[in-house]
Amino acid sequence: MVTDPAIELKVLRPEEWDGWWEHLLRAFGGVAAPEERELDRSVTEFQRSMAAWDGDTLVGTAGAFSFRMTVPGGASVPTAGVTMVSVAATHRRRGVLTSMMRRQLDDVRALGEPLAALTASEPAIYGRFGYGAATFQLQADIDTSRVTLALPAGTEDVRLRYADPAEVLAECEAVYAALVPRRPGMLARQPGWERTVVFDPESRRSGASALQCVVAERDGEVTGYARFRTKLGWGPGGHDGTVTLEALAALDPATEAALWRFLCGIDLMTTLTVQKRPVDDAWQYLVSDIRRGRPALGDSCYLRLVDVGAALSARTYQAPVDVVFEVEDAFCPWNAGRWRLTGDLKGASCERTSDAADLSLSVRELGASYLGGVSLLSLAAAGRVRELRPGALAEASVAFGSPVAPWLPHGF
Repeated sequence: MVTDPAIELKVLRPEEWDGWWEHLLRAFGGVAAPEERELDRSVTEFQRSMAAWDGDTLVGTAGAFSFRMTVPGGASVPTAGVTMVSVAATHRRRGVLTSMMRRQLDDVRALGEPLAALTASEPAIYGRFGYGAATFQLQADIDTSRVTLALPAGTEDVRLRYADPAEVLAECEAVYAALVPRRPGMLARQPGWERTVVFDPESRRSGASALQCVVAERDGEVTGYARFRTKLGWGPGGHDGTVTLEALAALDPATEAALWRFLCGIDLMTTLTVQKRPVDDAWQYLVSDIRRGRPALGDSCYLRLVDVGAALSARTYQAPVDVVFEVEDAFCPWNAGRWRLTGDLKGASCERTSDAADLSLSVRELGASYLGGVSLLSLAAAGRVRELRPGALAEASVAFGSPVAPWLPHGF
């Protein structure tokens, strides 16, 4: 907690936003175009944003967005999107961050949001506040000059056309919205956020082209899209350009394959760089040689269960489960204690109990495993989950799984 009584937390006022944003920008060591400032302000939820003040000096920032996240089973669960967190380098180790996290989680609980999510600039910071790494993302540099693609039936029926990204935004957003319920970890796009996916200041291009878009259609209906940039390069052997994929979404396998084929076949380009893709992304099973993609894994969404009972009741489970958790949660003590979870593919219930515990773990492990992308068995192998009833670990680990990898493509 804050140790200096001169430091005070206050809700951000609109007239304070410019200074608040400048503080955040300095903390992250960056500069931003004027249009980026305007966009960030337009999505700020002032009542969910706070500033830490040392007298008249702003020394800390934190905020949250009101999102809804898909969980296993397809339910859309209210989720606080934690964001804009910074502490002035002059005020480190004085409890400013802990105080902001304390206030924020109390507020999230009061709003009835069972989950809080963030993407961490420094992952080591957030574990102590109960956040666990729940989704991962795939990155790759595909050597398109050396791979071929095995295409599924129907690929030739898909028509592709170039389009202005802003002009086809509504059609693309309809595809995105249709995909949100299919995969845990995805966030429903709230009004105003659609602007962020086509935001394209020159400062973000790193010498590449302006944002381009190709739309996929079948029978006159939009079934997918890809947004990307190109950067021409030349080497001793001739052209050596790079395509950088910004987003790809498809409603069916044939559409997805058609989009990947297009991206791998653009003239003068020999590398397709993909980032922030799901770990089970389809291109891995289309290419003739996965080694030519040089795939790499990175962490993405860190998830925290703010209300253990409500969160575990909101999702479904891949196999019948009846297990009692002994939960440790020093930072949000209302979660601590024993919880009985019963559920299956049709639904679930999680209630307080005095029955003997079957598994012992902290809320951090529950957050990591909640979306089905991290196995409780794997966490147990690392010593982070303890089995108290023989067989309970395997039962719960199978039940918590997801048929598709969780993924967070929505930035915030």
